[in-house]
Amino acid sequence: MTLRINDMAPDFEAQTTQGPIRFHEWLGNGWGVLFSHPKDFTPVCTTELGYMAGLAGEFEKRNCKIIGLSVDAVGDHSKWAADIERTQGHAVNYPMIGDSDLKVAQLYGMLPAEAGDSCAGRTAADNATVRTVFVIGPDKKIKLMLVYPMTTGRNFDEVLRVLDSMQLTAKHQVATPVNWKPGGDVIIVPAVSDDDARKKYPDGWKQVLPYMRVVPQPK
Repeated sequence: MTLRINDMAPDFEAQTTQGPIRFHEWLGNGWGVLFSHPKDFTPVCTTELGYMAGLAGEFEKRNCKIIGLSVDAVGDHSKWAADIERTQGHAVNYPMIGDSDLKVAQLYGMLPAEAGDSCAGRTAADNATVRTVFVIGPDKKIKLMLVYPMTTGRNFDEVLRVLDSMQLTAKHQVATPVNWKPGGDVIIVPAVSDDDARKKYPDGWKQVLPYMRVVPQPK
């Protein structure tokens, strides 16, 4: 299964470290981040899960839930959590999906159907493609996908930055330029006519190019 931006995020039922969930129901009416891992007790993922636990409050401020997935059983996740807290300084405070039957990894196109239906005997290298971040909007559609190699730790500060951008641009008819950070100037999208832009921005804008109008970030 190939997923693309603006596809509906596949729904599923799963066991997690915080009990059973139905994914869409668990998401509710807010945003969500699903980030996946090839196997428990792997070093790079250990750092990622700990860092994400430290950021949990920042995601909560943005009405965004976070949930992890690893291709192992829930019982293994719970044992791994002790290593994460001891070495990273943060207890994993969000649910971790157990995917020992590979169903969610296959549903989201991270493993092929021929991978089978069990994590038994599979190594992290066998599951190397299960290293994706999905950001899902309140409409349950996929807004962002980031895929990383096993040897490169993910930048979750960047995920927060992109979430800020997506929430801003969903509310206002603007886009954010390269390396934008909250508080920086934004771009009026081309679909907004000059006449409509004048109503929104009576103080005007900076005309960089015929198709690029820059204004301060709306509040």
